[in-house]
Amino acid sequence: MTNLFFITLIGTAAGFLGTGCGGLIINLLPTTKKRDLSFVLAFSGGIMLAVLFQDLIPEALNYGTAATTLFGCALGIGFLLLLDCYMPHMHITSKYDSCNKSTRLIRSSILLGIGIAMHNLPEGLAIGAGYVASENLGLGLAFILALHNIPEGMAMAGPMKAAGVKPLKTTIICGLAGIPTGIGALLGSALGSVSEGFLSTALGFAAGAMLYLVFDELLPISQELNSHHSSTFGAVFGVIFGLLFLMLINS
Repeated sequence: MTNLFFITLIGTAAGFLGTGCGGLIINLLPTTKKRDLSFVLAFSGGIMLAVLFQDLIPEALNYGTAATTLFGCALGIGFLLLLDCYMPHMHITSKYDSCNKSTRLIRSSILLGIGIAMHNLPEGLAIGAGYVASENLGLGLAFILALHNIPEGMAMAGPMKAAGVKPLKTTIICGLAGIPTGIGALLGSALGSVSEGFLSTALGFAAGAMLYLVFDELLPISQELNSHHSSTFGAVFGVIFGLLFLMLINS
């Protein structure tokens, strides 16, 4: 029982601190003009694309096959489409309609948080199962996955910052998206091992959900606020930053 509690605590800390730190970093960036908000949103989208194609999808393929990964992606995209039916878009009637824009940005952040939470659950399973096999392996995975969660927290925080959500609240909400890591760690340690096909499908699900959201929400809203190619440069720099960050922590 003590081990289960400790493993759950490690997983929760890895998820909460990782995504929370990402949210904190975004809040430290100055944004005062629409051009800056456009850059931050596109930057968040670029980071997420880098995480998806350099880390999340390859990880799903590593655990399973192209079939399980694509099946998971299709489920994730379908899930977001269903959510669209219950959380419909707040269409912007005016370029300067800040109220509707803020609502849409917050909605985007919520949906992105759901996708990140779905990603963090199988990550927690890996931590729990790894810890059962070896304490050093479990702790090492927790540390690495906490670092991996930083860019995801940054991506989630971008829309909230643009919507004017207070920095402390943004950071806490981003941290909460990492809580499923602890739940996954508990399940992984209790079960001892998890089907690799299940992990692949779950990771594919998260990839599909977040891929949908980047192209349906983050980048389109960034384009609406675009000024002097701020959206283009934000997305490009976001992808470059995400790739460099992942290369650094994987080296």
